[in-house]
Amino acid sequence: MTSAVPLNVGIAGSARTGSDSATGAGNAQAGRKRVLLAEPRGYCAGVDRAVETVEKALEKHGAPIYVRKEIVHNRHVVETLTERGVIFVDETDEVPEGSLLVFSAHGVSPAVHQAASDRNLRTIDATCPLVTKVHQEAKRFARDDFDILLIGHAGHEEVEGTAGEAPEHVQLVDGPDSVESVRVRDESKVIWLSQTTLSVDETMQTVSRLRERFPMLQDPPSDDICYATQNRQVAVKAMAPECDLVIVVGSRNSSNSVRLVEVALGAGAKAAHLVDYAREVEPEWLAGVHTVGITSGASVPEILVRGVIDLLAEHGFSDVQPVTTANETLVFALPRELRASRK
Repeated sequence: MTSAVPLNVGIAGSARTGSDSATGAGNAQAGRKRVLLAEPRGYCAGVDRAVETVEKALEKHGAPIYVRKEIVHNRHVVETLTERGVIFVDETDEVPEGSLLVFSAHGVSPAVHQAASDRNLRTIDATCPLVTKVHQEAKRFARDDFDILLIGHAGHEEVEGTAGEAPEHVQLVDGPDSVESVRVRDESKVIWLSQTTLSVDETMQTVSRLRERFPMLQDPPSDDICYATQNRQVAVKAMAPECDLVIVVGSRNSSNSVRLVEVALGAGAKAAHLVDYAREVEPEWLAGVHTVGITSGASVPEILVRGVIDLLAEHGFSDVQPVTTANETLVFALPRELRASRK
């Protein structure tokens, strides 16, 4: 899945990058402007699979095809696919009977599958396999009559899909402050699961609070938070202490992108902002700044990051140094309906 890469450590534990041995303070004193570029960043295996699923479906079946919700939470991706003939809908009843419907990477509940079947829709499921794993866990523990405490954000599509697998057993816990309202039937049969795109630190704070109330709380069989979400947060933590500014490329409805802004600030960045495009970078953000960190959410194509790098170069930030904390090699197979067409 991933393999750790040793991170060079400079004075006072600050991350070193590439072959440059200067600390953040040293760069500031010299007045040199630089960019620290987080690696890994951008597309994860699940997003890559989902986007390619829609592209291959277009090639195989032609436009229009329908996608329930956004295939991934990225404005550029959605706009680009719309131009190619993809129609994004909120619910299955907006899709003409007999049409082709793709389910997004975030997953859907059994009720949505049934609604599509009732309309005789042809479907392709682009749910991320890591989300599917959480769905399977929810079904398994519901069968064993556990109370399932699902840590996640109310209204997020992934949460709705997971909770829909066992609505009578799942209770949403939206952060540490909501723990006090949790009620369970049997404290010896309680387990927590989580949305895959959360902040690792905040999730564990919530788990800690839950365990104070329910000492017999069980952990999921394997880590629910996506490996890519964790890797991107680790990379941001490594570079943030040296950054006057961190720019996170990602959309505002992308949970993992929003979390990266929070992680950057929590890890010591003086400022952090979320942008969809380079044109959204405000010139005043760069005033007095010597080190800018750049990362991107797991649903962001690399072309958008390159746009920010090019913009910063126009402002004198031409020294780009990678901060690498992991190598990602995981690839997911396409849905079975499209595998034969993959080169």
